[in-house]
Amino acid sequence: MELWDIYDINRKCTGKVIDRHSAEKLKEGEYHLVVEAIIINFKGEILLSKRSKFKNKYPSMWENTGGSCIKGENSLQSILREIREELGIIFNESDAIFYKTLRDDNAKDFKDIWLFKKNLEIKDLHFTDGEVVDSKWVTIDEFQEMINNKEIIPTIDFTREDYKKCLELK
Repeated sequence: MELWDIYDINRKCTGKVIDRHSAEKLKEGEYHLVVEAIIINFKGEILLSKRSKFKNKYPSMWENTGGSCIKGENSLQSILREIREELGIIFNESDAIFYKTLRDDNAKDFKDIWLFKKNLEIKDLHFTDGEVVDSKWVTIDEFQEMINNKEIIPTIDFTREDYKKCLELK
């Protein structure tokens, strides 16, 4: 069971909690919180992970690490957990740079995008939870080409302009 805190349109926690897998759907004006990590190495490459072929949504597609916040978690705690679970890497809070929040009224979520600037070796990643089966570094041009070829999940909210801004952040 995965429980989500529910937020209102102003991102205020309502106190309502739902099970992600229940038949109950979010009502109008209700949102849940999701996170996405943009991990960039010192060469300016972006780390992508490949979803398992057994995932219900977007099997075998590439993505940035991320997921849903669970009950009681804040955004930062959630992204650190997701990276640990999906890549087997432990980042500290001080490694995280908040980039931006997006609200998606169709998906009924707030998405916090976090930036991590870190050199990681692919061989040091450990796909511990079965959600991720591979990982690779790509240039921004390769990233854009993969989006155009529909190799990257369509819910990624990261553009060439975002990339340029992220390179400037400290």
